[in-house]
Amino acid sequence: MATTSSDPSLAAPRAATAPRAPLTIPLAEGPVAAWIDRAAALAVAGVVGTAVVVMACVHPDARGIGTHEQFGLEPCGWPVAYGIPCPTCGCTTAACHLVHGHLFTAFQVQPFGALSMLVSMLLGLHALLCLWRGWSFADLLVRLPVWRLFGAGFLLLLLSWGYLCLYFQP
Repeated sequence: MATTSSDPSLAAPRAATAPRAPLTIPLAEGPVAAWIDRAAALAVAGVVGTAVVVMACVHPDARGIGTHEQFGLEPCGWPVAYGIPCPTCGCTTAACHLVHGHLFTAFQVQPFGALSMLVSMLLGLHALLCLWRGWSFADLLVRLPVWRLFGAGFLLLLLSWGYLCLYFQP
């Protein structure tokens, strides 16, 4: 016959929960020298800002691929050579749709391209926020599971390519 006891010393020990780390830390406490952290944040913000401005200056191609041709680049040779799109066909068009505010269309055209641009924009925003608030830009980046994110990105690229192949018409 089991008896219940109200004695707290007999209860199972509770697991101690560690305090949650803040989103980011002050610049002086960062994992790299402050000037390297600032240079990296500035470079990322500049590259992402330039990409957003460039994408805002062009119009998404109605075919779902070919927006890159507005930059003077050649049309993709994969559809001609193999009859299927290349793995990144539509990425520029999806990024352009995203910058123009057409979120659903961007993911419909090329999910990998849309997500890549969205993550890039969020990273650029994080860089600007770190510059403005005096936070370490590198801190959050060194805590991310980089190889898992690259693996997930590669899987998304392959899935997006399969999705493109389903509806692609040369």
